[in-house]
Amino acid sequence: MSRSDGADDIVRKRSGWLIPLGVFAIVAILSGLFLLIYLFPSPSPLFAEQQSPTSSTKVVALEVNGLKLWIPSNYLEFDSTRRGGRRRSIEVFAIMPDLTGWSNWDASDFAENGPGSRVVYISIREDKVNLSEADRFQRIYLAYIVDPKGSPAWYDLTRYQFRSDSGYRAEDLFVGHTPSGPVIMHCAKLGADDPSPNCWRDLRLAKGVSVSYRFKRKRLSHWHEIADGVAKLMESFRTPPK
Repeated sequence: MSRSDGADDIVRKRSGWLIPLGVFAIVAILSGLFLLIYLFPSPSPLFAEQQSPTSSTKVVALEVNGLKLWIPSNYLEFDSTRRGGRRRSIEVFAIMPDLTGWSNWDASDFAENGPGSRVVYISIREDKVNLSEADRFQRIYLAYIVDPKGSPAWYDLTRYQFRSDSGYRAEDLFVGHTPSGPVIMHCAKLGADDPSPNCWRDLRLAKGVSVSYRFKRKRLSHWHEIADGVAKLMESFRTPPK
């Protein structure tokens, strides 16, 4: 056998194991990419967009489930919402006592998240359930309450305690009565794991649309002013600009 024949034989033998090795490497790389893309935990959507306040008062035309709204830019938490158009939800924030939008001179107050924070966060969103507050109380909460009569609390409120075996056990329920109906607020209990608890309220804004807002429990004494302020704010958002 000539030297060239021996070299060809070596090449053929090497080719016999190089090709499967190459295929194996490609499969391993593709499998690794597949695992990385499909199995590696992706970041939570909550962090997809950061809060980006502005002092601009330019009015943005928005719509949630057929409800048309005109909201000044400085009330909108996220820059993407300021593009306008249809949305499933709209995130708004304002500061007490007058529930004004973000401004440069109030920037530090808007950034505060301690127990005394004056910021009220508001969410306007689609709602298929569409229950009134009175209906929510009767149909949902009452079944989990210890005493359906409740007990008198501070600030002209009635306090209801949830049963310890219910999913609401870490909350108190406060109800205030107004000429337009009950104001029902959940408040997280103060504890070592939550030194700055919130109170929140859900109510119907229009057919298929609800609004919820939250504020610090330490501000519960202002529940009536906050409720009135949110109602006036929603009314202003529903009024087309002239």
